Amino acid sequence: MPPLLKTEVKAGRRVPTFPTGILNVDKAAGDTSFSVVNRLRRLTGAHRVGHAGTLDPLATGVLPILFESATRLAEFALKLPKTYVADIHLGFTTATDDAEAELQPVGDPSGLTEADLLEGLSVFTGRILQEPPAFSAVKVEGTRAYKLARRGDEPKPRAREVEVYESRLLSFTPGSNAVARVEIRCGSGTYLRSIARDLGRNLSVGGYLGRLVRTAYGSLTIEASVPAGQLNTADDVRARLLPAEVILPDMEQVQLNVEQEAMVRQGRAARVFPEPGQGLLRAHDLAGRLVALGHADPLRRTFVPDKVLS
Repeated sequence: MPPLLKTEVKAGRRVPTFPTGILNVDKAAGDTSFSVVNRLRRLTGAHRVGHAGTLDPLATGVLPILFESATRLAEFALKLPKTYVADIHLGFTTATDDAEAELQPVGDPSGLTEADLLEGLSVFTGRILQEPPAFSAVKVEGTRAYKLARRGDEPKPRAREVEVYESRLLSFTPGSNAVARVEIRCGSGTYLRSIARDLGRNLSVGGYLGRLVRTAYGSLTIEASVPAGQLNTADDVRARLLPAEVILPDMEQVQLNVEQEAMVRQGRAARVFPEPGQGLLRAHDLAGRLVALGHADPLRRTFVPDKVLS
C-alpha cells in the first residue's frame, strides 16, 4: 500500500489529507509521549500530530493525541482536569522522586496506620504550593532542572501554585514496605512525584512514586482509550478519532450558516444570531462540526474568529 501523501492541493491551497480530531491513547510503560506521537505520524501520514500533557516514560494511561488543526487547541486542553491513580511507596526516597533511581532508606513506615495516611493526604487539596522534582523540565536560572541534576548539581526549582481538586486514599498496605494507593484529581502542572515525596516527608518516613496511571483527562477516560500497540494502520486511527471539541473546556457555542462559515474560515467576523455572549466562544457549522474559536465584538455584535480549524 503506498504511503499517504501529507497534503493535497484543493482550490489552490494545500490541505491535510488526514482528518482533524483527537485520539484517546492508553500509553504503555516505557514509551515516551514523543515516541507515541512519532509512531502515529508515520502511521497516518498526518501533517501535524501532537499530544496534550506529557506522561513520564514509566507512567501509563490517557494521552490525548491531536491531529491536524486540533493541534492548535493544545493550550485549551491543558486547562482540563486530570485524574491519576498512584502508588506511593513509603520508607524511602530517591533522587528522581520515582522508581527510576536508587532507593535511599529514611524511616521505618511499619507503624503507620490508614488514619495517618488519611490525615497526611488531606493537606494535598485546594491550591497548594509545590516544589517540582529536581529531575524535571522546569528551568532554574535558565537551565532545565534535570540537566543540572544529571551533572551533579542540586537544583532547587521554585515552588509554584498548583490546584488539586480531590485527593483520595484508595487502599493502604501497611508494614515495612508500606504502599498507599491514591487517586488525585488535579490541574495542569501538578507533579505526582512531588506529592509522593512530600507525603513521605510529612509522615517523617520518606516516600517516592511507583506505579502511575492517568485514568482521565477531561472527558477522556482510560476505559474508552486504545493501546497504541493496537493501532496498525491509518484506518485504525481514523476509526477511533473523536471530534476536536472533546478537549475543550465548557464554553458557549454559536452556529454558523453556510455564508457565515465561509466568512469565518477566511478569518472575517460574522454577525451571528442570537448574539454571541461574552468570553471565549466556539463556532460550529450546520452539521455540528467545530469551525473556529473566537470571541464576541459587542460593539459590532459579531463573532470574531481567533483560531480557525481546517
